[in-house]
Amino acid sequence: MHPAGLAAAGTPRQPSKRRIPASQPGMADPHQLFDDTSSAQSRGYGAQRGPSGLGYPTASASPQEAFLSDPVSNMAMAYGSSLAAQGKELVDKNIDRFIPVTKLKYYFAVDTLYVGKKLGLLFFPYLHQDWEVQYQQDTPVAPRFDVNAPDLYIPAMAFITYILVAGLALGTQDRFSPDLLGLQASSALAWLTLEVLAILLSLYLLTVNTDLTTIDLVAFLGYKYVGMIGGVLMGLLFGKIGYYLVLGWCCISIFVFMIRTLRLKILAEAAAEGVPVRGARNQLRMYLTMAVAAAQPLLMYWLTFHLVR
Repeated sequence: MHPAGLAAAGTPRQPSKRRIPASQPGMADPHQLFDDTSSAQSRGYGAQRGPSGLGYPTASASPQEAFLSDPVSNMAMAYGSSLAAQGKELVDKNIDRFIPVTKLKYYFAVDTLYVGKKLGLLFFPYLHQDWEVQYQQDTPVAPRFDVNAPDLYIPAMAFITYILVAGLALGTQDRFSPDLLGLQASSALAWLTLEVLAILLSLYLLTVNTDLTTIDLVAFLGYKYVGMIGGVLMGLLFGKIGYYLVLGWCCISIFVFMIRTLRLKILAEAAAEGVPVRGARNQLRMYLTMAVAAAQPLLMYWLTFHLVR
């Protein structure tokens, strides 16, 4: 036999080497014992749960949906809503102790017709006959249905307009400054507060049982700003003569208006209690009514005379 053949026959046959193809992306390494799932989990974190039920989220979910699907977050939202509802109910129950919102709504229940009639009554109270406030089942009707009812709309708007007119008057005289305008507003508020406190103290000392409330006093005392606006405007247009003529007319009008309004609130209660007309207590109530009415023209002049030159 040929030596090459013997050598080939006596030598064991080596196994043929097979080329292993390179691993493609997504295919596992053949020498790896376990599959690497960390990359897949990191890619699917925060996504929506898949239909397979294995708990792995899919890539289409948003963080809001994931938050809302959590039962703990739903319980927190329900608890927060209940707390907000309870807080709102508590505020609605206790707010009337500090700010009588329901009463304030009554004083702002006005319309254009009422405002026109009320302004005419403030400038010309001499022709008005019936000063009684109308009631409906022991409750006064809204101001828009009764011109005699007090309101806060006209006093509030008149006060703001008075401050604006005062700024205009100071500007025409080259004396305008924010500090001076603020002093004007604070002075008017301070005098109004002192008036209300003085009247309340007087009613308490005289033991007057009346249905006058603090808001009623603010409304009645705030009507004087209407006449003050008229006096200052006429002073800007026609000088001192226009100022004194218009302000004098408004002072007399507000005096008559306050007398006829307050006597029904203060003196009528005395008559209902059976107090003699010429009794000492009734005389004091009459003096109080006169003093409140007389203070209005004095304050009207004090708060406006320096605005006209």
